[in-house]
Amino acid sequence: MSLLDAIILGIIQGLTEFLPVSSSGHLEIMKAIQGQELSGESSMMMTIVLHFATALSTIAVFWKEVTRIIKGLFQFKINEEFLFSAKIVISMIPAALIGVFYDDFIETFFSGKILLVGVMLIVTGIILFIAERAKRTDKPVGFKDAVLIGIAQMIAILPGISRSGATIGTSVMLGIDREKAARFSFLMVVPLILGKVAKDVLSPEFSKELANSEISSTVYAAGFASAFIVGIIACAWMIKLVKKSKLSYFAYYCFAAGTATICWSTFG
Repeated sequence: MSLLDAIILGIIQGLTEFLPVSSSGHLEIMKAIQGQELSGESSMMMTIVLHFATALSTIAVFWKEVTRIIKGLFQFKINEEFLFSAKIVISMIPAALIGVFYDDFIETFFSGKILLVGVMLIVTGIILFIAERAKRTDKPVGFKDAVLIGIAQMIAILPGISRSGATIGTSVMLGIDREKAARFSFLMVVPLILGKVAKDVLSPEFSKELANSEISSTVYAAGFASAFIVGIIACAWMIKLVKKSKLSYFAYYCFAAGTATICWSTFG
Protein backbone atom coordinates (compact mmCIF):
# COMPACT_ATOMS: atom_id res chain seq x y z
CA MET A 1 0.00 0.00 0.00
CA SER A 2 1.41 3.39 -1.01
CA LEU A 3 1.24 6.68 0.89
CA LEU A 4 -1.37 7.98 -1.56
CA ASP A 5 -3.46 4.83 -1.11
CA ALA A 6 -3.46 5.37 2.66
CA ILE A 7 -4.47 9.02 2.32
CA ILE A 8 -7.34 8.03 0.01
CA LEU A 9 -8.46 5.36 2.48
CA GLY A 10 -8.27 7.93 5.29
CA ILE A 11 -10.45 10.38 3.36
CA ILE A 12 -12.97 7.63 2.64
CA GLN A 13 -12.97 6.57 6.30
CA GLY A 14 -13.35 10.15 7.52
CA LEU A 15 -16.37 10.69 5.26
CA THR A 16 -18.07 7.33 5.55
CA GLU A 17 -17.67 6.88 9.32
CA PHE A 18 -20.17 9.68 9.81
CA LEU A 19 -22.13 9.60 6.57
CA PRO A 20 -24.51 6.58 6.66
CA VAL A 21 -22.89 4.60 3.85
CA SER A 22 -20.62 2.14 5.76
CA SER A 23 -17.00 3.08 6.30
CA SER A 24 -15.84 -0.52 6.66
CA GLY A 25 -17.66 -1.52 3.47
CA HIS A 26 -16.12 1.31 1.47
CA LEU A 27 -12.66 0.55 2.85
CA GLU A 28 -12.97 -3.07 1.71
CA ILE A 29 -14.19 -1.96 -1.73
CA MET A 30 -11.34 0.55 -2.09
CA LYS A 31 -8.77 -2.04 -1.03
CA ALA A 32 -10.11 -4.37 -3.73
CA ILE A 33 -10.09 -1.60 -6.35
CA GLN A 34 -6.51 -0.73 -5.44
CA GLY A 35 -5.63 -4.38 -5.91
CA GLN A 36 -4.28 -4.81 -2.42
CA GLU A 37 -3.55 -8.39 -1.44
CA LEU A 38 -3.38 -7.78 2.28
CA SER A 39 -3.52 -10.49 4.90
CA GLY A 40 -6.50 -10.43 7.25
CA GLU A 41 -4.28 -9.01 10.00
CA SER A 42 -2.85 -6.17 7.90
CA SER A 43 -6.24 -5.27 6.47
CA MET A 44 -7.84 -5.31 9.89
CA MET A 45 -4.98 -3.31 11.43
CA MET A 46 -5.37 -0.51 8.88
CA THR A 47 -9.12 -0.53 9.55
CA ILE A 48 -8.44 -0.17 13.28
CA VAL A 49 -6.01 2.73 12.74
CA LEU A 50 -8.54 4.60 10.58
CA HIS A 51 -11.41 3.96 12.99
CA PHE A 52 -9.24 5.17 15.87
CA ALA A 53 -8.63 8.39 13.95
CA THR A 54 -12.34 9.03 13.47
CA ALA A 55 -12.99 8.18 17.13
CA LEU A 56 -10.60 10.98 18.06
CA SER A 57 -12.31 13.31 15.57
CA THR A 58 -15.62 12.53 17.30
CA ILE A 59 -14.07 13.47 20.63
CA ALA A 60 -12.79 16.71 19.10
CA VAL A 61 -16.26 17.66 17.84
CA PHE A 62 -18.19 16.49 20.93
CA TRP A 63 -15.66 17.24 23.64
CA LYS A 64 -18.34 18.81 25.85
CA GLU A 65 -20.54 15.72 25.61
CA VAL A 66 -17.54 13.43 26.19
CA THR A 67 -16.67 15.40 29.32
CA ARG A 68 -20.29 15.04 30.39
CA ILE A 69 -20.13 11.26 29.99
CA ILE A 70 -16.91 10.99 31.99
CA LYS A 71 -18.30 13.19 34.78
CA GLY A 72 -21.49 11.16 34.84
CA LEU A 73 -19.62 7.89 35.26
CA PHE A 74 -17.57 9.10 38.21
CA GLN A 75 -20.08 11.23 40.11
CA PHE A 76 -21.88 8.17 41.51
CA LYS A 77 -25.14 10.01 42.00
CA ILE A 78 -28.35 9.79 40.03
CA ASN A 79 -28.58 12.90 37.88
CA GLU A 80 -28.97 13.74 34.21
CA GLU A 81 -25.25 13.27 33.45
CA PHE A 82 -25.15 9.87 35.15
CA LEU A 83 -28.26 8.64 33.33
CA PHE A 84 -26.88 9.78 29.97
CA SER A 85 -23.60 7.97 30.69
CA ALA A 86 -25.51 4.85 31.72
CA LYS A 87 -27.38 4.83 28.40
CA ILE A 88 -24.09 5.10 26.51
CA VAL A 89 -22.68 2.16 28.50
CA ILE A 90 -25.81 0.07 27.92
CA SER A 91 -25.72 0.76 24.17
CA MET A 92 -22.13 -0.54 24.03
CA ILE A 93 -22.83 -3.95 25.57
CA PRO A 94 -24.10 -5.93 22.51
CA ALA A 95 -21.22 -4.90 20.23
CA ALA A 96 -18.69 -5.26 23.05
CA LEU A 97 -19.78 -8.85 23.74
CA ILE A 98 -19.49 -9.76 20.07
CA GLY A 99 -16.07 -8.11 19.90
CA VAL A 100 -14.75 -9.96 22.94
CA PHE A 101 -16.01 -13.44 22.13
CA TYR A 102 -16.00 -13.46 18.32
CA ASP A 103 -13.09 -11.17 17.43
CA ASP A 104 -11.29 -13.77 15.29
CA PHE A 105 -14.49 -14.60 13.42
CA ILE A 106 -15.20 -10.91 12.76
CA GLU A 107 -11.71 -10.53 11.29
CA THR A 108 -12.64 -12.96 8.50
CA PHE A 109 -15.16 -10.44 7.15
CA PHE A 110 -12.32 -8.00 6.43
CA SER A 111 -10.55 -10.12 3.83
CA GLY A 112 -12.03 -9.04 0.52
CA LYS A 113 -15.60 -10.38 0.85
CA ILE A 114 -16.90 -7.84 -1.65
CA LEU A 115 -20.15 -9.67 -2.46
CA LEU A 116 -21.12 -9.51 1.22
CA VAL A 117 -20.32 -5.80 1.27
CA GLY A 118 -22.61 -5.18 -1.71
CA VAL A 119 -25.54 -7.04 -0.16
CA MET A 120 -25.11 -5.26 3.17
CA LEU A 121 -24.99 -1.85 1.45
CA ILE A 122 -28.43 -2.56 0.04
CA VAL A 123 -29.62 -3.51 3.53
CA THR A 124 -28.26 -0.18 4.78
CA GLY A 125 -30.20 1.60 2.03
CA ILE A 126 -33.42 -0.10 3.12
CA ILE A 127 -32.86 0.99 6.74
CA LEU A 128 -32.28 4.59 5.69
CA PHE A 129 -35.24 4.60 3.31
CA ILE A 130 -37.59 3.44 6.08
CA ALA A 131 -36.09 5.83 8.64
CA GLU A 132 -36.55 8.80 6.29
CA ARG A 133 -40.31 8.28 6.51
CA ALA A 134 -40.46 8.06 10.30
CA LYS A 135 -42.48 10.68 12.15
CA ARG A 136 -40.51 13.58 13.63
CA THR A 137 -40.58 13.97 17.43
CA ASP A 138 -38.48 15.54 20.18
CA LYS A 139 -38.20 12.30 22.19
CA PRO A 140 -34.88 11.73 24.00
CA VAL A 141 -33.03 8.39 24.12
CA GLY A 142 -34.48 6.09 26.79
CA PHE A 143 -32.92 3.00 28.38
CA LYS A 144 -34.93 0.59 26.22
CA ASP A 145 -33.96 2.65 23.19
CA ALA A 146 -30.29 2.39 24.18
CA VAL A 147 -30.52 -1.42 24.17
CA LEU A 148 -32.16 -1.52 20.72
CA ILE A 149 -29.69 1.01 19.29
CA GLY A 150 -26.88 -1.08 20.77
CA ILE A 151 -28.18 -4.18 18.97
CA ALA A 152 -28.23 -2.17 15.72
CA GLN A 153 -24.59 -1.20 16.36
CA MET A 154 -23.73 -4.86 16.94
CA ILE A 155 -25.21 -5.86 13.57
CA ALA A 156 -23.28 -3.01 11.92
CA ILE A 157 -20.02 -4.83 12.64
CA LEU A 158 -20.61 -6.44 9.24
CA PRO A 159 -18.81 -4.50 6.48
CA GLY A 160 -21.45 -2.82 4.32
CA ILE A 161 -23.88 -2.18 7.18
CA SER A 162 -23.38 1.46 8.08
CA ARG A 163 -22.91 1.86 11.81
CA SER A 164 -24.19 5.44 11.82
CA GLY A 165 -26.94 4.49 9.36
CA ALA A 166 -28.07 1.54 11.47
CA THR A 167 -27.95 3.38 14.79
CA ILE A 168 -29.39 6.69 13.58
CA GLY A 169 -31.98 4.87 11.47
CA THR A 170 -33.03 2.70 14.42
CA SER A 171 -33.19 5.76 16.68
CA VAL A 172 -35.36 7.70 14.24
CA MET A 173 -37.69 4.71 13.77
CA LEU A 174 -38.00 4.56 17.57
CA GLY A 175 -39.24 8.16 17.46
CA ILE A 176 -36.11 9.81 18.86
CA ASP A 177 -35.32 13.40 17.89
CA ARG A 178 -33.02 13.34 14.85
CA GLU A 179 -30.28 15.58 16.21
CA LYS A 180 -30.24 13.70 19.52
CA ALA A 181 -30.13 10.44 17.58
CA ALA A 182 -27.10 11.58 15.58
CA ARG A 183 -25.21 12.80 18.63
CA PHE A 184 -25.94 9.62 20.58
CA SER A 185 -24.91 7.49 17.59
CA PHE A 186 -21.54 9.20 17.25
CA LEU A 187 -20.80 9.19 20.98
CA MET A 188 -21.75 5.56 21.65
CA VAL A 189 -19.05 4.19 19.37
CA VAL A 190 -16.12 6.10 20.87
CA PRO A 191 -15.61 3.87 23.96
CA LEU A 192 -15.90 0.74 21.80
CA ILE A 193 -13.23 1.87 19.35
CA LEU A 194 -10.88 3.02 22.09
CA GLY A 195 -11.45 -0.24 23.94
CA LYS A 196 -10.77 -2.25 20.79
CA VAL A 197 -7.55 -0.34 20.13
CA ALA A 198 -6.39 -0.81 23.74
CA LYS A 199 -7.20 -4.54 23.59
CA ASP A 200 -5.19 -4.97 20.39
CA VAL A 201 -2.20 -2.92 21.57
CA LEU A 202 -1.99 -4.85 24.86
CA SER A 203 -2.36 -8.26 23.25
CA PRO A 204 0.77 -10.48 22.96
CA GLU A 205 0.23 -10.79 19.21
CA PHE A 206 0.27 -7.04 18.56
CA SER A 207 4.04 -6.55 18.33
CA LYS A 208 4.39 -9.60 16.11
CA GLU A 209 1.61 -8.49 13.76
CA LEU A 210 3.03 -4.96 13.60
CA ALA A 211 6.51 -6.26 12.78
CA ASN A 212 5.14 -8.55 10.06
CA SER A 213 2.67 -6.04 8.67
CA GLU A 214 2.76 -5.36 4.96
CA ILE A 215 2.16 -1.66 5.69
CA SER A 216 4.82 0.78 6.96
CA SER A 217 4.33 3.07 9.97
CA THR A 218 4.51 6.12 7.69
CA VAL A 219 1.61 4.81 5.62
CA TYR A 220 -0.41 4.14 8.78
CA ALA A 221 0.29 7.71 9.94
CA ALA A 222 -0.82 9.21 6.62
CA GLY A 223 -4.08 7.28 6.73
CA PHE A 224 -4.64 8.29 10.35
CA ALA A 225 -4.08 12.01 9.67
CA SER A 226 -6.37 12.19 6.65
CA ALA A 227 -9.13 10.24 8.44
CA PHE A 228 -8.91 12.51 11.50
CA ILE A 229 -9.11 15.79 9.56
CA VAL A 230 -11.86 14.70 7.18
CA GLY A 231 -13.73 13.07 10.08
CA ILE A 232 -14.03 16.38 11.95
CA ILE A 233 -15.57 18.01 8.88
CA ALA A 234 -17.91 15.12 8.08
CA CYS A 235 -19.13 14.74 11.68
CA ALA A 236 -20.42 18.32 11.87
CA TRP A 237 -21.86 18.06 8.36
CA MET A 238 -23.78 14.86 9.11
CA ILE A 239 -25.60 16.37 12.08
CA LYS A 240 -26.90 19.14 9.83
CA LEU A 241 -27.98 16.63 7.18
CA VAL A 242 -29.89 14.46 9.67
CA LYS A 243 -31.72 17.53 11.03
CA LYS A 244 -32.74 18.44 7.47
CA SER A 245 -34.01 14.89 6.79
CA LYS A 246 -31.70 13.92 3.93
CA LEU A 247 -31.39 10.21 4.70
CA SER A 248 -33.12 9.10 1.51
CA TYR A 249 -30.27 10.55 -0.59
CA PHE A 250 -27.86 8.20 1.16
CA ALA A 251 -30.33 5.32 0.75
CA TYR A 252 -30.30 5.77 -3.03
CA TYR A 253 -26.50 5.93 -2.98
CA CYS A 254 -26.30 2.68 -0.98
CA PHE A 255 -28.67 0.96 -3.42
CA ALA A 256 -26.51 2.05 -6.35
CA ALA A 257 -23.18 1.28 -4.67
CA GLY A 258 -24.43 -2.08 -3.41
CA THR A 259 -25.76 -3.12 -6.81
CA ALA A 260 -22.54 -2.03 -8.55
CA THR A 261 -20.44 -3.92 -5.99
CA ILE A 262 -22.49 -7.11 -6.40
CA CYS A 263 -22.18 -6.90 -10.19
CA TRP A 264 -18.45 -6.27 -9.98
CA SER A 265 -17.95 -9.13 -7.55
CA THR A 266 -20.02 -11.50 -9.66
CA PHE A 267 -19.02 -10.56 -13.21
CA GLY A 268 -15.84 -8.50 -12.80
